[in-house]
Amino acid sequence: MAHMAKTHYYSVVVEWTGNTGAGTSGYRNYERRHEISAGTGKPSIPGSSDPVFRGDATRWSPEELLVASISACHKLWYLHLCADAGIVVLAYIDHAEGVMEETTDGSGCFKRVILRPRVTVAAGCDIEKARGLHESAHAKCFIARSVNFPVLHEAEIGTD
Repeated sequence: MAHMAKTHYYSVVVEWTGNTGAGTSGYRNYERRHEISAGTGKPSIPGSSDPVFRGDATRWSPEELLVASISACHKLWYLHLCADAGIVVLAYIDHAEGVMEETTDGSGCFKRVILRPRVTVAAGCDIEKARGLHESAHAKCFIARSVNFPVLHEAEIGTD
């Protein structure tokens, strides 16, 4: 079935909550806390910078959220493609990892994200077909297709 091209819009609110009274009067005078929200009924996501950059380790960093977005997008496509192909997925867990390199001027960029999905399929399912669908999911993932660094996957497939 052919799809017509569509444009989708996503709105979020990121509100800084780290003003400790002196605003940004100095690099050490404020916290990196913020709240990420998107409409009514959704829980807010507590955000901060990475602890390496004076952030709160108990909150989500933008870098973690980027890796999580790639992992979740891949998983959603993978499950969809498995359902269409008659592969029954019983469990899926991904221990994804992103690698970012910081430069001497303080900027940086991601070099790669590695997805490590561990997939359990029902007995009798075609393991090789299930393995191959990771390539198809990668090719369709909106987020992976939008980033300028490699997204690799090292999948393990097993049966229950």
